[in-house]
Amino acid sequence: MHSSPSGHPFHFNLVAAAHGAMIERGFQPDFPAGTDKELAAIATQTGRLSGAGVESDIRDLRSLLWSSIDNDTSKDLDQIEWAEQLAGDSIRILVGVADVDARVHKGSVIDGHARSETTSVYTGVKVFPMLPPELSEGATSLNENEDRVAVVIEFAVDAIGTASAGRTYRALVRNRAQLAYPGIGAWLEGKGPAPAKVSANADLAAQLKLQDAAARRMLGCRYQHGALDLETIETRPVMLQNQAVEIANLEKNRATSLIEEFMVAANGVIARTLQDAGVASIRRIVRTPKRWERIVELAAGLGATLPAEPDSKALNDFLLAQRQKDPDRFPDLSLAVVKLMGPGEYVLVKPHHPSPGHFGLAVQDYTHSTAPNRRFADVITQRILKSWLASRPQPYPDGVLNGIAARCTEREDAARKVERDMQKRIAAVVLHPRIGQSFRAIVTGVNQYGTFVRTLDPQVEGMLVRGGKELDVGDKVLVKLVATDPQRGFIDFAT
Repeated sequence: MHSSPSGHPFHFNLVAAAHGAMIERGFQPDFPAGTDKELAAIATQTGRLSGAGVESDIRDLRSLLWSSIDNDTSKDLDQIEWAEQLAGDSIRILVGVADVDARVHKGSVIDGHARSETTSVYTGVKVFPMLPPELSEGATSLNENEDRVAVVIEFAVDAIGTASAGRTYRALVRNRAQLAYPGIGAWLEGKGPAPAKVSANADLAAQLKLQDAAARRMLGCRYQHGALDLETIETRPVMLQNQAVEIANLEKNRATSLIEEFMVAANGVIARTLQDAGVASIRRIVRTPKRWERIVELAAGLGATLPAEPDSKALNDFLLAQRQKDPDRFPDLSLAVVKLMGPGEYVLVKPHHPSPGHFGLAVQDYTHSTAPNRRFADVITQRILKSWLASRPQPYPDGVLNGIAARCTEREDAARKVERDMQKRIAAVVLHPRIGQSFRAIVTGVNQYGTFVRTLDPQVEGMLVRGGKELDVGDKVLVKLVATDPQRGFIDFAT
């Protein structure tokens, strides 16, 4: 397995490793018996959901210039957006979310599998979808130039970036332009040309500029309220003939920020709608950090003072100052803060009971509703919302919702572990031909197990197996790659 470095890609079956990692963490990567039969039945009804006036409560909004922005590689399109300038400097935003429930019925085989898995898992080399690709990339994906039923979330953004209470309804929609973050982000920032679809359509260009203007206002408003501007490193493998040959950074930009802002606002509208309706729901929360005193210590070590009580605005001011002062170390500081804040979780929120809110986003009302193709919690929220809109009884009693929330939290944690395991394996494969080379690195951890470093280009984590006894967290160091073990995801360096 460990051939000598030759400059050629190292052959290790990452897809098989990903499948094994899924099973090891308790996932069922293959769809159960009965799935094909249900898919065939769904395919026969597809036509009937495309015509206008399907149901009396479904509006026809196909004439609007909807577009989607997602990753270059995304095929499961969950949402589309549209904006309109209103009088008095407000901007009206519509977010259309795929109506997955229209196809995937509660209690079906496909629904049972989704309820067990709760999330799609993105391993870098293969997506293990929560719903069959025939749905998540086909019938329930808001694909370009296809008529789809969507749940529309509408709100207005005022001059200072406050989103209005908003409303929600069902509509027929058509995605006119499937766009991607890198191209749109570079264009919005003035760093690149308009992507072909945008340069060919002046109305689409104006539409995206208006969406960007609304998102910039909203972001500023959330930062005023203490939203955290964190920068953790996300990478993706560059694949060549099914082999990982390089590691690229996933860069945040104005396009990713635009979608983030709209999703936070849309999820807020849904949470408040259900709260006002007196309906129980599943919320996504990040509790006020239990380990705040450790965050205070961390800041003190960097010469800053934070208040004794958790304060997201003070924390963000400190983070902004550190980003300016030491950009190389900022991703590691961000990661430390994320770990100390603790992971997000799903909880049942009963009507008229206060929600713990989301500390990192500086929002009190937050549910997950905008990605039903890839998260089961969003399908549940959609069913609850649609039942309320149609004045039907609620589909889930509180006890069942509580169990689903706990399952979603537990499976999301398992999915993160699969993704982390695979990132390490991918890095070990990509770096294998570079054994013997030197890399600039930064020390990210020192404990009883050893000294850990992150190389700066590519961004890869590894362990110092020789030398570096005197090093401490934050030190910059030149390291030499001495070994990689893709099976275990180990990368070994020496000083």
